[in-house]
Amino acid sequence: MSTPIRCLIVDDEELARTLLQHYTEQTPNLHVVGSCANAMEALAALHQQPVDLLFLDIQMPDLMGTDLLRALVHKPVVIFTTAYEQYAVEGYELDAVDYLLKPFSYERFAQAVAKAAAQIKARNQTPPPAADVTQDTSAPKDYLLVKAEHRTRRIRFDDILYIQGMREYVSFHLTDGRLMALLSLKHLEEVLPPERFLRIHKSYIVSLQHIEAVDEEYLYIGEQKIPIGPSYAELLQKRLR
Repeated sequence: MSTPIRCLIVDDEELARTLLQHYTEQTPNLHVVGSCANAMEALAALHQQPVDLLFLDIQMPDLMGTDLLRALVHKPVVIFTTAYEQYAVEGYELDAVDYLLKPFSYERFAQAVAKAAAQIKARNQTPPPAADVTQDTSAPKDYLLVKAEHRTRRIRFDDILYIQGMREYVSFHLTDGRLMALLSLKHLEEVLPPERFLRIHKSYIVSLQHIEAVDEEYLYIGEQKIPIGPSYAELLQKRLR
């Protein structure tokens, strides 16, 4: 017997979640491990257990499904489910295995699942590279260890552009992408080297070395415009002198 495919359903519409649950129950070898009403619930579920296949809505409050997918470093196979055809190109650019336009039939759903199952099988036949988290305790650390998506990730300080607080999560904006983790900005303030990082807003910590410009209300890192909180402005000016 084949190993069941672990699925997570993410959609802000209850009827859509119910339909997907019904379709999965009719499909052999699919095991639904959770059903989430928004992207933040999905992040929590992905932290708790591994998932092979994600049924992901795109247009959702707080965090779009496409933004959720971009934030994941280790991505499950994804089938987008949406009522908006204009997102199709973006969905395929994110390497989604298929794109189901609501309302869709069971036959169309089964076709997408077949594609996903083939991709999951191909992934499982290729062993992942071994994680390297070896530390040299005799030298000062130039990285941060972060638990995300069932792995401990090593994030180099040089690669951090800025960090954004998002409720109980933070989003690390890196030179090569984004990573979301269950952390607080307050904790990161305590563990990041203060000579390299500074909190400049209730929702942002920035890397001082990556700041390109500053005005009275914002600082700029690449093309990103980041607000400066009034209570943090004076300290920022002192650090930049």
